Amino acid sequence: MVRAKVIGAGGYGGVGIVELLLEHPQAEIACLVDVADVGTPISRLYPHLAGFCDLPLLDPSDPEAQKEADVVFMATPDGVGMKLARAYLERGVKVVDYSGDFRFNSAESYAEYARRIGRDPVHAAPDLLPETVYGLPELHRAEIHPGRRLVGNPGCFAVSCLLGLAPAMRHGLVEPWSVICDCKTGVSGAGKKPNPGFHYPARYDHMNAYKLAGHQHVCEIERELGLLAGAEVRVTFTAQVVPVCRGILSCLYGQLTRPIAADEVLAMYRAFYADSPFVRLFDRSAAIGSMHVRGTNYCNLIVDVDERTRKLRVVSHIDNLVKGQAGSALQNMNLLFGLPETAGLRRAGQYP
Repeated sequence: MVRAKVIGAGGYGGVGIVELLLEHPQAEIACLVDVADVGTPISRLYPHLAGFCDLPLLDPSDPEAQKEADVVFMATPDGVGMKLARAYLERGVKVVDYSGDFRFNSAESYAEYARRIGRDPVHAAPDLLPETVYGLPELHRAEIHPGRRLVGNPGCFAVSCLLGLAPAMRHGLVEPWSVICDCKTGVSGAGKKPNPGFHYPARYDHMNAYKLAGHQHVCEIERELGLLAGAEVRVTFTAQVVPVCRGILSCLYGQLTRPIAADEVLAMYRAFYADSPFVRLFDRSAAIGSMHVRGTNYCNLIVDVDERTRKLRVVSHIDNLVKGQAGSALQNMNLLFGLPETAGLRRAGQYP
């Protein structure tokens, strides 16, 4: 059994990985750690876990929080993982970090990201950056294996956009300068911490764009698309909050480099994702939406061509808290330990 420790267990990302670990056939929870609600059973914070997981949240200094583990999930804000990772790695514990601390392989690329979010651009563990792997299995599966020990989980918007655009970039179907990412997220993307702008009266019946000066996930989107295209990529990215709890809808566009039919593009996407069990592909006639991925690790893609404007159009649906966060983290854990990639993740969700 893989023994898993969760740091930041009281947040949405923490409880998300707890939910998934409870259903994993080859993993168990060693302990739950947080700096808030210390001593409180997680089932008191989240009553739906009563009888399934009643472990208390432990202070990081508690001896019980030092229990042996094989993997630690750091469901923590930026700046935390980079300070904690080394001690775990030296003890032979694999690390999956939710934040942007280990999404980049050099101090320079991290600094660009850090400046965008207003953080100190100096990384606390720059020597670890060359060994981290970007944790989007659909693009880096071969690099996420038992010989690796450090994974930077991708950002939720990045997952949605990259899965929607990767095959097109790999095949040179769209101009690298022409990509538009029009993305909408549910309010849970802001996390659990109370925020006046996300109080119910401020969110009900209200939609708005935000971070127009530059969203932090753009850094990883442009880097990954550039690697696929073999050229510099710049995207026009607009993030919006809509009054739903969870889910991301990304409408993705790019100018086609040559005339091509929608069914031919769809065939390219099917071939690209032939070994990716969590990407499902549909044509323009599919009546699908965010409800059909809610609570799952799936990404549903509608792949289309607007013949009139000669543009690629891809509509991407994910659950921001699962495929955009805890689901990808567990998928990465499976690969790090040589387990079936779908272990603990093959579920259909709920309808309606």
